Amino acid sequence: MHEELVDHLTRSTPLSRGEAQRVVQDVLAYFDETTEEYVRRRHRELQGQGLVNAAIFERIEADLKYRAVAPPELSLRQLRRIVYG
Repeated sequence: MHEELVDHLTRSTPLSRGEAQRVVQDVLAYFDETTEEYVRRRHRELQGQGLVNAAIFERIEADLKYRAVAPPELSLRQLRRIVYG
């Protein structure tokens, strides 16, 4: 768990330690989506708002540029190649 972040939240907000831990877990889970999961979820949400595919895909394309998404899982070999080339 990100104890430094939890400590910061308990100092800077009225959250209790347990509440701060839940907030951190919720935020991390939100940003743990893969790109594919994010695109599917947003498509369903935007469709539910009555948007058509053309508008949906334009919105998703624009949003992805600013979205922090989980990186792909990398094997140990891939990690070594990143470091050593």
